[in-house]
Amino acid sequence: MENYIRVAGVTPKVHIGNVSANVDELKKAYDKYADSADIVIAPELSLTGYTCADLFNNRNLIDNASKGLLELAEYTDRSGKGASFVVGLPFEYNGELFNTAAFLNNGKIAALIPKTYLPNYSEFYEKRWFTAGNFDAFEVNVGGHTAFFGNNILIEYSNRETTAVIGIEICEDGWVPVSPGRLLALNGAELVINISASNEVIGKESYRKELVSSFSSGCICGFAYVSAGMYESTSDVVFSGHNLIYENGKCLAEGKPFAGEDVVADFSLTKIRHDRIANKSFADCKKIFSDRKYITVKCHRDAKGADNLINGISITPFVPHTNKLERCLSIFNMQVTGLRRRIEATHCKCVVVGVSGGLDSTLALLVSAKAVKDAGLPSETVVGITMPGFGTTVRTKTNSTSLMEILGCDIREISIVDAVRRHFKDIGQDENVHDVTYENCQARERTQILMDVANKEGGFVVGTGDLSELALGWCTYNGDHMSMYGVNNSIPKTLVRTLVDEIGHYLGANGYEGIEPVIEDIIDTPVSPELLPPNADGTIAQKTEDTVGSYILHDFFLYYTLRFGMSPKEIYALCRTAVSQSDEYKFSDDEIKKWENVFYTRFFRQQFKRNCMPDGVKVGTVSVSPRGDLRLPSEIEPEEFLLDL
Repeated sequence: MENYIRVAGVTPKVHIGNVSANVDELKKAYDKYADSADIVIAPELSLTGYTCADLFNNRNLIDNASKGLLELAEYTDRSGKGASFVVGLPFEYNGELFNTAAFLNNGKIAALIPKTYLPNYSEFYEKRWFTAGNFDAFEVNVGGHTAFFGNNILIEYSNRETTAVIGIEICEDGWVPVSPGRLLALNGAELVINISASNEVIGKESYRKELVSSFSSGCICGFAYVSAGMYESTSDVVFSGHNLIYENGKCLAEGKPFAGEDVVADFSLTKIRHDRIANKSFADCKKIFSDRKYITVKCHRDAKGADNLINGISITPFVPHTNKLERCLSIFNMQVTGLRRRIEATHCKCVVVGVSGGLDSTLALLVSAKAVKDAGLPSETVVGITMPGFGTTVRTKTNSTSLMEILGCDIREISIVDAVRRHFKDIGQDENVHDVTYENCQARERTQILMDVANKEGGFVVGTGDLSELALGWCTYNGDHMSMYGVNNSIPKTLVRTLVDEIGHYLGANGYEGIEPVIEDIIDTPVSPELLPPNADGTIAQKTEDTVGSYILHDFFLYYTLRFGMSPKEIYALCRTAVSQSDEYKFSDDEIKKWENVFYTRFFRQQFKRNCMPDGVKVGTVSVSPRGDLRLPSEIEPEEFLLDL
């Protein structure tokens, strides 16, 4: 759980005006998560109920709220073993009443944050009872507790594994153009908490989600939104307890309206910090809104919290798991658009694709067929070439030809066997020695054929290699590594398989009769470059993943290395969690560590191939293009990465 903070949002049953009953409910809610979570959050005015109205002017309620706060503070006194607690109450100071959030930690009231913006329109009348708070913090005494009270408070919260900076705002504060939470984020808050009493009206649920998502995305932070529930007074409005936890624009947990659901999630500080460092506009914005001085209140938890993450961690982070066809069509259309633009810009007469019967060339062929169709060109504009060699099997060759026939390509077959044998003779290579020279001579001969045919026909070569192969350097330099436009450059192997499956079946249902069984057999074919002779029974002998490792694991390592800059040790821990949550893919700890070692060794030592990779469209957040997302020297030493692992 290093670099993670666990937050639980609770909406206890509220008893309007009955503080002692609310304290009991809050204790029960706190107890559910006190040992596993770092921070437990309750809604706005949770000690009294939000809908007390003119009862907020009553001395009995105000005094009882203060007593209830002290009781809850003492309840968190577990010598650093329990979670911190955020609750809401009416807090009186110097003859004024403030709608306040209290941060309780280890038996103490660490901070009191007043609400800055009081809604006083439509169904809201908060200015009738409360004073708006917008002042620098100072110390106040609450029943013998000394606490900071003000709006410029940042809480530096530490558990045994990490330290996070937290900011707090209240309900309406998050709905204004320049919210206190945004200013807190720009001044260091990595997690912003909003305790709320947001009533429900038609359309507000989706608007609320958009607001929270936009906040966490724009401020590059975690955002925990915890709201009052349906036990508030329903005289004129209803409250739904719509609780939300977002991180960098992504929903980690949602308590559906009126369902009474708590929300619990683990915030990754690594992700937040990585994106803040990478986003220079965030840093520039900080310079504009850094006039106010913020104070830091330090809080801690000594006890070790949960041992594992509860967030759903997919072992296939590149693969869409919801709206799969819609997402795949979007990715496919980006590939098609990029290639079509290149076709039109070059005024080429054809595009040339080497078709092997594998996943990568299948996707490239599908993209090419759609691109020429969208450009209003005949299907024969795609010149598909099969180039059987020493390792080609009947299965892959048949699938190649069948696919090209269905798509209406200009089909050509050019064997590489005689040419490669002549080259072996020229360089003194023994054909019976199946070494790297034996393999790469074939790959380079195929590339030479494609390039020369493209020259002859007035076209260009569409590359088939994918992101995973580029990341691992699992491509022959100036062989399959090279093309004139790489449509799969930013598509990892796990996503290639999903795209071929989804797009293939989509095309089958939209006019390309007979394509689906071919696609299904291609998907079932082991990943192989087919450079070594097949088995005696004609099946593929050379399986890529036997040599380089599982692409499921490598794509996982790649995603978290490039997207969030995680350390090898953190990725290893995260991968173990993902594997434990997966029903389909199982790897032992030793397997994960073995192939992660391979990943880092290959990733850094093969940068020279990526430094001269061809153009290709970027479709996701991870890319290895040296012109765009990844600029690395070719001499990086991986030793310290391996040591960390």
